[in-house]
Amino acid sequence: MTATLMDGNLLRDETVARLRAEIEALGNPHVCLATVLVGDDRPSQIYVRNKHKKAAEAGMASKHVELPPTATQAEVEAAVRELAADPTVHGILVQLPLPAGLDEEAVLDLVPVDKDVDGLTEASMGRLMRGREGHVPCTPKGVLRLLERYGIPTSGQRAVVIGRSSLVGLPLAVLLARKGIDATVTLAHSRTKDLVTVCRDADIIIGAAGIARLITAEHVKPGATVIDVGVSRTEAGIVGDVDFDSVQAIAGAITPMPGGTGPMTIACLLENTLEAARMLGTVPR
Repeated sequence: MTATLMDGNLLRDETVARLRAEIEALGNPHVCLATVLVGDDRPSQIYVRNKHKKAAEAGMASKHVELPPTATQAEVEAAVRELAADPTVHGILVQLPLPAGLDEEAVLDLVPVDKDVDGLTEASMGRLMRGREGHVPCTPKGVLRLLERYGIPTSGQRAVVIGRSSLVGLPLAVLLARKGIDATVTLAHSRTKDLVTVCRDADIIIGAAGIARLITAEHVKPGATVIDVGVSRTEAGIVGDVDFDSVQAIAGAITPMPGGTGPMTIACLLENTLEAARMLGTVPR
């Protein structure tokens, strides 16, 4: 068996092209994504740069606020408050993690819920749980887009989500169980006993624990879909939660690392930004 490769780069580019066509059809209204980066973390700088590049390709404007690693809590909060009050800014993303000593929750609390295109604030998470209109966190949304694009059935299927972070694991478990998606979801984590047995019953396995090569061929039943969200930096470079080489020989579909869920996180950030402009009344619904 050769697994279908779920190409996140391809779907991201399709999404960007679709968003550009939508914006052009609306007469090219001003739609703006703003980012806040604190510190000089190299991977964070690359992530933010890629987000602005794809925003431009989608026909969106962007604004970037960069603060030094010595920035105080008050300075970071002032930058976010300014963007929150700016009517020309529709989406705000605070690149995480912030440098040690800064209170991330206090900063995120300043992002208005309609501009929270990362879907990470307390208000956005509450809307997600209640099924109300709001921005779905980008990485979980990207996982759903990949499942849709590659025709992976979810209704009545058993899904195991490994990882319980508020960024990925928890919201993804909620989304997969939603009416209309209808998966039967098990939320596992690093303390789950006999993880192999838990996973072997699954039709869909999603690794989001941040533990390098946690999921091996032993965990996967033939034909299952395996999606890798985890990122670990090792001496051999960046690796995911899935031991790709062994699992691809058994799985029915699998995401690569890199090139799987990462590009879709950016695509869904741009989807959320256009939706934010609609929610704020800049773009007609």
